[in-house]
Amino acid sequence: MEPIVGEEYVVIKALEDGVTIIGLTRGEKTEFHHTEKLDAGEVMMAQFTKHTSAIKIRGKAEIITKHGEVESGT
Repeated sequence: MEPIVGEEYVVIKALEDGVTIIGLTRGEKTEFHHTEKLDAGEVMMAQFTKHTSAIKIRGKAEIITKHGEVESGT
């Protein structure tokens, strides 16, 4: 079984309605490949994989990783 790139998880908790989470692809050309909308209090766990190189978050959210915590949209 091939290991998943990074194997890191990110926890995103929406602090307001309408927080948008966008997954961006790896490779020569970076593109959006997935989007999700969260309302206040909803939580999503995301993972960096061989297809996902970055995650963009729009709106006020708490982001938790093994490297620490940060709040977006403040």
